[in-house]
Amino acid sequence: MIGHLSGKLIFKQPSQIVLDVGGVGYEVTIPLSTFYEVGELGSELSLFIHTHVREDVLQLFGFRTRTEKDLFLKLTSVSGVGPKLAITILSGMAVGELIQVISAGDPGRLTAIPGVGRKTAERVAMELRDKLKGITPAAGEAVAAYSGTAVSDAGILDDAVSALVSLGYPKPLAERTVASAASESGEHTIESLLKRSLRKLSK
Repeated sequence: MIGHLSGKLIFKQPSQIVLDVGGVGYEVTIPLSTFYEVGELGSELSLFIHTHVREDVLQLFGFRTRTEKDLFLKLTSVSGVGPKLAITILSGMAVGELIQVISAGDPGRLTAIPGVGRKTAERVAMELRDKLKGITPAAGEAVAAYSGTAVSDAGILDDAVSALVSLGYPKPLAERTVASAASESGEHTIESLLKRSLRKLSK
């Protein structure tokens, strides 16, 4: 099983990257928390990897920090939470905030994330509440602040909307939320718009 990859970033989008390792391109599914930190195309990148194997597919899930991977594995241990939903949950709020919400046994906040129904949220909160005590967010994961990479204004709104739609948010809601986030002061990068938009959607 692949547990870690280091190589050159040759493709990235909010839900997926391709990492060139010794001439082989590995397609890796990532949460938004990792997307914010992957850097520019052509840069070197190291990811913790979870290899998910089914009868008909082998899929790699990548994480910038060990905390993200540990939390992903904890989430997938809950009945009804598969890898795809676990990635969506990790994308729905900051890692530190997610740990706080689950540790506090607050399923209501989790239901704001697409695909997380009340029963699933309650199972996550109940089963993981005591299991997250040993997981401590790395520096920068406990807060919402981060620096993004600037992109052209021409496609940034569409890219941010597409990312939210891919997570399961209805397109009209995604468009309204991104427009609202774009009207605020601060950085206008895809990373910053997504972070502000998800903060609004999680309230």
